[in-house]
Amino acid sequence: MKFIVDAQLPKSLSDYINQKGHDSIHTLELPDQNRTQDKQIIQVADEENRVVISKDVDFLETFIVKSEPKKLIMVKTGNIVNKNLLNLIAQNFEMLITMIERSNLVEISREELAEHG
Repeated sequence: MKFIVDAQLPKSLSDYINQKGHDSIHTLELPDQNRTQDKQIIQVADEENRVVISKDVDFLETFIVKSEPKKLIMVKTGNIVNKNLLNLIAQNFEMLITMIERSNLVEISREELAEHG
């Protein structure tokens, strides 16, 4: 599975996903790096069949209104130390993969995982 990790999330998350055998890029690896516009991120995601991982509510709104990007993982943890975020993702990684394979939207918070459509 292929992913693109948005600027509000650490590059170490993308590195972790790569270590787990998936293909992940971070916005830092795009030409405009962390200044890459959401529209460009969606374009890359859709062209390369990548799942967007973001904390940015704008992505959720665009997903609901336009079904863009095609697949989205929303991180809804609020402010969280990177180490704790990576631990949360690691603890739930296999379930996240299963859920995003069968659904177009998955939300992860400190308390739960939820999939939609």
